[in-house]
Amino acid sequence: KRNFSTIRSVINLTISEQGIDCRNPFSRVFFPDLDDVKDRKPFPEEVLKVLQSHCRIEDDSRRWLVALISDTGMRLAEAVGLALDDLHLNGEIPYVDIKPHPWRSLKTKGSRRRVPLVGEALWAAQRIVASNPNGSFAFPEYTNAKICNANSASAALNKWIHSRAPRGCVVHSFRHSMRDRLRAVQCPSDVIDQIGGWSSKSIGESYGEGYSLECLEEAMLRIRLNKCKTHELL
Repeated sequence: KRNFSTIRSVINLTISEQGIDCRNPFSRVFFPDLDDVKDRKPFPEEVLKVLQSHCRIEDDSRRWLVALISDTGMRLAEAVGLALDDLHLNGEIPYVDIKPHPWRSLKTKGSRRRVPLVGEALWAAQRIVASNPNGSFAFPEYTNAKICNANSASAALNKWIHSRAPRGCVVHSFRHSMRDRLRAVQCPSDVIDQIGGWSSKSIGESYGEGYSLECLEEAMLRIRLNKCKTHELL
């Protein structure tokens, strides 16, 4: 359905731009509802902790990618396509600047954002920068000046995750987990949307420049504190 939506748009634009008098042959393609959509489950808190600990033990670029996503809620393509310059570690609040690049666009306009680096994401960002001081890309094995191969990264990471997480948990589950973790500390929905780059629910929420890095960091540090308290109880 997604591919045909793109095809329809391309044909519509061509018909309009070239002044062609015809109907788009892809405009009425029927797709039956097969009810085969797979649910992407969030990671249980104890599984998330295990995955993050394994990232530190294995300490390689793929595990840095997992750790970076796990405590930021970034989409996989957003993380894979980062330039090294997108990781800002020297300021008072370390953060990742998620913005479009020639080799990797963003899903929506609201996806452009700055996310504080805390916990395992901060550790991963430090390892990425230290390992490639003269490079241009955070993950050069998947990204170059022409293309960002997030599909290849997805296959490799999901294979690693499947052996350590419940059925139905995939790399995208980190985004589901991030939303649940922010809800658990009673984070306002518009703050959650800004951190995850989710579309705003109302026109009013799109006005202004949004929350400051300080506000976002406070919310994300509450997640870390809540995580520590949970493990103390367990």
